[in-house]
Amino acid sequence: MKGYWRMPTETANSLRSGWLHTGDLARMDEDGYFQIVDRKKDMILGAGGYNIYPREVEEVLYEHPAVQECAVVGVPISVEKGERVKAFAVLKEGEQASEEDILAFCRENLAPYKVPKYVEFREDLPKTMVGKILRRVLLEEEQEG
Repeated sequence: MKGYWRMPTETANSLRSGWLHTGDLARMDEDGYFQIVDRKKDMILGAGGYNIYPREVEEVLYEHPAVQECAVVGVPISVEKGERVKAFAVLKEGEQASEEDILAFCRENLAPYKVPKYVEFREDLPKTMVGKILRRVLLEEEQEG
């Protein structure tokens, strides 16, 4: 809670009715175990109202033999139509893959509505001091450009 010190609005949004709302999205399996699947604020509202979890798409992208790092964001189409999935990828040194190679791989391993519409290749991805990829920065760059 140290991060909410002197931030009354954020504190009120996170602490409601005695519960801490973390923004994490979880799934419970048949044995009653929970698995964190993503963050609510990172969820992509796809065309047709489908919820797309970036982490799920990223896990598939990491299985591609040429992908070293990746991140997935939602690019707004319109308020009525939702967002399109866009992937950012850094390829392993010496490896090659085209946008179509990556998209074909995704089509084989994801439901059609989860397949990215675009893939942008980068030399590196923005990260925090501890190495976590900053999707937020990629999304801000998309909105500016």
